[in-house]
Formats: sequence, C-alpha cells, structure tokens
Amino acid sequence: MASKLNPKTKNIEFGGAPGALAISVGLPILTIVLNQMVRPDYFIKGWFSNFEFAQLWNGIKSSRYYFTRYDLWTYYTAWHLGLAALATILPGKKMNGVELRDGTSLPYKINGIAMSAALFLILAVRWQLTQGQLPELQFLYDNHVDLCIVTILYAFLLSVYVYVTSFFPLLGKNGHNTKERILALGGNTGNPIYDWFIGRELNPRLGPLDIKLFCELRPGMLLWLLINLSCLHHQYLKTGELNNALLVVNLLQGFYIFDGILNEEGCLTMMDITTDGFGYMLAFGDLSLVPFTYSLQARYLSVSPITLTNYQLATIFGFMVTGFYIFHKSNMQKSLFRQGKLPHLNSIATKRGTKLLCDGWWAKSQHINYFGDWLISLSWCLTTWFQTPLTYYYSLYFATLLLHRQSRDEHKCREKYQESWEEYERNVPYKIVPYIY
Repeated sequence: MASKLNPKTKNIEFGGAPGALAISVGLPILTIVLNQMVRPDYFIKGWFSNFEFAQLWNGIKSSRYYFTRYDLWTYYTAWHLGLAALATILPGKKMNGVELRDGTSLPYKINGIAMSAALFLILAVRWQLTQGQLPELQFLYDNHVDLCIVTILYAFLLSVYVYVTSFFPLLGKNGHNTKERILALGGNTGNPIYDWFIGRELNPRLGPLDIKLFCELRPGMLLWLLINLSCLHHQYLKTGELNNALLVVNLLQGFYIFDGILNEEGCLTMMDITTDGFGYMLAFGDLSLVPFTYSLQARYLSVSPITLTNYQLATIFGFMVTGFYIFHKSNMQKSLFRQGKLPHLNSIATKRGTKLLCDGWWAKSQHINYFGDWLISLSWCLTTWFQTPLTYYYSLYFATLLLHRQSRDEHKCREKYQESWEEYERNVPYKIVPYIY
C-alpha cells in the first residue's frame, strides 16, 4: 500500500520489467564483448576487418569459475570495503544534501582531497617498495576481463542487498516520526524486477556511509584510473618508454576523474543523488560499466600503440579544453545563480517560487553543460585517432545517455512547472547543442 511519504510510482521507464530485464542482461554482455575485442592476444583492427565471433567468447569460462575465483573476489572486496572505510574515517567537510520529502536533509562527509592524497601516497610507496614493478597493476592488466565479470556479479549482489533492506524499517526515525524509509518516486511500482533494477530506496545507507554517493565516486571511478595506469605501466615495462598517446589519455581522464572527486559536493544536487533510487542500473553503471568501458581507449592503446603528432595533440587538447570550459563555466554560473549571487541574469519565475535561468550560458541551450561534457568524451576517443571506430563507443554511448537524461529532465520539468516551462522552451528552444538540437 502506498503511503503519503512514498506514493506509488506512476511513470514507468525502459518499457517496465521486460525492458529492465533486457538491459540487465544486455548491457553486461555488451561490456564483456567490448573488452573481449581489446585483448593482448586479439584486438579489432580498422573497420572490424579481422572480426571473429569465436573471439567474443574465447577465454570466457563457466559461471562457476567466476564465483570460485577467490583471489579476484578477495581483492575486489578488499578494494570496495577499503575505500568505504577510508571514505568514513578520513577527514573531510561535513555537508547536508537537499531537503527530502520528510523535511530532513542527510549528512555527508566530503573528503575527496584526503581520499586522493591517500591513493597517491599508497601508489608512491608501492612504486618505491617494488622498484617500479607494481605487481598490483600487472595483476589488474592480466586479469582484466575476469575482473570485469566479477564486478558485474558484485553489482548484482549489492543491488539485491539494497533492494531487500529497503523493506526493513529504519533503526531511527524519519522526519515524519516514523520508521518508514524514503523510497525513490520512480522505484515504487511493486514489481520486484523493475524496482530492483531502477532502485527502490532513494538513499540506502550503511551506518554513516551513503552507498549511492560512495559508488558514484569511489570504487568505479578510481578503478577506472587504475586500469588506465595499468595500461600505461604495462607499455612502460614492455618498451621502457612512455607512449605519448597512452600518457595523454591517462592525463585527460585522470584530470576528469579527480575533478569529479575533488568537487564531489556538486553531486549532492545531481539527479542521480536527489531523484534516482539505487538499484542494479546505478550499481552496474558505477562499479562495472564506468571502469571497464570508459578505459577502452587506454586498453586499446596498450595493445595497438600510436605516436601522436603535434597537430593531433593540439586537436585533442582543443576539444578537451573547450568542453571542460563550457562544462565548468555553465555549471558554476547556475550554481551562483541558485545562491542568489547573479540576480541580474534573466530568468522565468514559476508558481513554485523558483526561477528558470535563461541567460548567459543557459540561453544557448537547456543543457549546455551536457554539450561540454560530450566534447570532453570526444577528446578521449581521439587519443586513438582513427585506428578503429570501436574506441569511439564511449562518445556514442555518452551521447545516448545524455539524450535520455535530457528527455527525463524535460518530462519532469514539464509536469513540475507547466506554463512556466512552456515559456522557458520558447526562450531557450535548443535542448543540448546550440543551433542544432
């Protein structure tokens, strides 16, 4: 029975339970296939001229094998729990999230700086102790696909855990003085498959640790960094040199990763945190899809290295700098406007007492920050130049993801602001790319 705090979900996405089930099976298979096409013993060349179906499952073992790879499970669990412990005990700034439906705000510890410093220190110590051999990175490189499969299984188990615990009462009390958990507005259909996939509870927590925010920024993002480093390290051990294309993709993606981690307070107002529940969709995306598909360029360059010319480097950095400038400046402008620091900018007042910004960067398109983010993604793909379209998977996937987010946001805003949103669309007709879309 739906409660006042947790109304029944009205809008179903992805075609309901059948679509959720198809994505839950299809995306993990796609992730494995992509990595199977970029291996030291076999990798796609050009326009898939050497593609072989047999290679897609070459080396893949039975399901029992992956459940009994105790070394991988031990290392990955230690990685996950170790980062969770550091996220809890390392010093940081305490902040409150957005106000929830019960009138309360959850506390968060923002300690990305301490976390980053700890990781760099550990890597530096291990480099010194192993005289640059870093067996951990070698193990990561050599067991890449097997670890990918283990993270998929781990995400499945984690999503089952948060789904089951969402039915248990809170240990304390919420803002309505009851023990009812706050569920995601989109994950309370009553269908177990759909709710498990989309996320039933809005902010599942384990003690002081917010599981959703932790998974968003820690185990997957930092594993992505380590996978990239393992590719660079592998090439260095093999040749004694640092390949410039591999180095560039490490620098560009490393900058992006740490920019996100060091500015993690910005995530507290993102749709993933404020609106979406935490289910298999986010667990798989955070723990497996991000590290094992976003690292595809570095992985490819480790098996098919190229040396970038000055012209190519200038093009790559041009896309990266332009994209980051648009992304950073537009987000900063919106943040300052929400804080009341840019009252001179044009906006549309809504019946809810809020304002829709339609000036500055936000007069160019409704999601100008998405456009900047997509340009960044294109710069990473360009590090492989035009060896194969396979390495441009990320930019294509990311464009699809941004279009889906834009459509979700548009639907929500149309219902929320009604006439004000129609006026806003007349003022800002372009959705993402100015003058194009």
